[in-house]
Amino acid sequence: MARTRIPRPPTRQTALPLPPDVRLMNALASTVFVAAGVGVAVAGVLWLMRSPMWPIRAIQLDGDLARNSVPTIRANAAPLLAGNFFSVDLQQGRAAFETVPWVRRAVVRRVWPDRLAVRLEEHRAAALWEGSDPENSTDRLVNSFGEVFKANVGDVEDDSLPVFRGPEGSAAQMLALYRRLHGALARLELGVVRVELSGRGSWRVELDSGAALELGRGSEDEVMARSERFVRTYTQVAARWRRPLLHADLRHADGYAVRLQGVSTSPAAGNAARNN
Repeated sequence: MARTRIPRPPTRQTALPLPPDVRLMNALASTVFVAAGVGVAVAGVLWLMRSPMWPIRAIQLDGDLARNSVPTIRANAAPLLAGNFFSVDLQQGRAAFETVPWVRRAVVRRVWPDRLAVRLEEHRAAALWEGSDPENSTDRLVNSFGEVFKANVGDVEDDSLPVFRGPEGSAAQMLALYRRLHGALARLELGVVRVELSGRGSWRVELDSGAALELGRGSEDEVMARSERFVRTYTQVAARWRRPLLHADLRHADGYAVRLQGVSTSPAAGNAARNN
């Protein structure tokens, strides 16, 4: 009787770990390949940044252009831009456009393939700035944010702007008070042409009528409280005396003193002209 031979299943072989030196060589090879790839990528980026093949061919300007013409802005800012489309530093570009007179803020971005888009915000002049030293305040103005900036004052000579004189860094505070005073005194048909803030914090304003108001020291709300009292009651003084106002001292706690044209400023007459 013949025997049938059944084949054995193949023996499962266990993979042996690679020797340490082989593993080290594989790791080194992988590191070299990665480093080579990074090097190629860096070289490609550097080539793009230095290549003359990607010049900036156009600068698109948008936003506020009331005080400057497009050619003027480009002529001032373009020479300060360095590099091609890929390498130009957008922050340096922003700074370049913000050196142009009347430009308050610039936002610069790339537009593929060869343009820069620039959105401009111009200063809006709110006052002339003398600061605490008029000799060093040439061509300085205050914008609508209370920021002092340099520009040609001749550009706003027809705008009837008020004059601010105060310590450096106080322009925003002065602008805030001016706006409140302007609204209050308009009820008396008076306008503010000059605001002064002393180094000790005392306020004084000059009006378009030629009169001056001494507002004294204190917070903005305290100064406005005294000013509102003057606005509410001065019409009674004006109706009684019917003389133009020359000066008003609002620094008194219980009232104010006024000097009127043609009215004596002796103590007796001053008391008669004092409104409580």
